[in-house]
Amino acid sequence: MPQLEQIATFPSQIFWLAVTFAVLFLVMWRVAVPRISDVLESRQKRIDDNLDKADASKKEAEAAIEAYEASMADAHAKAQSMVADTAAEIANNAAAEEAKLAEKLQAQIAESEKAIDEEKKKALASVRDTAIEVAFAATEKLLGEAPDRGSVEKAVDDAMKAQR
Repeated sequence: MPQLEQIATFPSQIFWLAVTFAVLFLVMWRVAVPRISDVLESRQKRIDDNLDKADASKKEAEAAIEAYEASMADAHAKAQSMVADTAAEIANNAAAEEAKLAEKLQAQIAESEKAIDEEKKKALASVRDTAIEVAFAATEKLLGEAPDRGSVEKAVDDAMKAQR
């Protein structure tokens, strides 16, 4: 058996091992390693470029934040001076305007109360119609047949009177 005859095949195995190693070494040295090296260099260059861009963006953002904070401080100071001026003006005119405003408010309150009463009446009518429809549909669904419309309206009206 050839596996057991190591003395006869050993030199040829060593020869082919050396040839295969040399060919693979040359292929790796000339082809694969330079390509891997190029890929790693381009990747490192991209990473460095991205870091530089991020640094520049960070500096721009910091500058924008500083400009924003300065404009906010300026606007805040202007707003405070405007508030102080307005408060002084209001204090000077408050006594004269208070009487006019109280009279105007009383008229608006009266109008608002009328409008609220009208809207309340409309809402109650709408609630009544909706309650009738819901009660009619629920009774029809529960009993399997349509109830008398008049009795449903009377029941809803009685329930609404009891709530008032």
